[in-house]
Amino acid sequence: MKQVWKKRAVVATVLLFVCAAVYLNWRYAGNAVDSSKVLGESTLVNAPDDAQEASKPVTEDDYFSTARLSRKQARDNAISMLKEAEADENADEDVLNEASETLQVLAAYTVAESQIESLVTAKGYADCVAFMGEESISVVVSDADGLDTSDVAKIKDIVINETDYTAEQIKIMEAN
Repeated sequence: MKQVWKKRAVVATVLLFVCAAVYLNWRYAGNAVDSSKVLGESTLVNAPDDAQEASKPVTEDDYFSTARLSRKQARDNAISMLKEAEADENADEDVLNEASETLQVLAAYTVAESQIESLVTAKGYADCVAFMGEESISVVVSDADGLDTSDVAKIKDIVINETDYTAEQIKIMEAN
């Protein structure tokens, strides 16, 4: 019985660390981005304007790309740890069930976040990234005209229709 609680504590700790990592990556991604290096972009090694490129400020596009990448990396790490817990030969049935349920929750978060982001951009907003958690969801939106109360209402409506969150659990922010 003691081993069951120990394994549950490990799974809960992993999930807590993953949620914290996703939040911290999202919160500080804009400040720690090296805008001179973009995933998938080729650059000349001795290009004469490297110093100028490195001094450019982070753009909103970089923020959204970085936020999505950070979220994906944190989820991938969590999934990897949960699959290791499932593969443990000595794992108790309850631990296996909890790991499986957590994997399903993470998969559902990924699908819902993607759906919300697609629907928000389909409404005409420049870009959007959503971060789902157990208690709340945060949606960061880029709009050239800025967000007003009707924009917030439209986005909250999308989130409510796609998830089980209440209006009080939804946080909508404008990207700066």
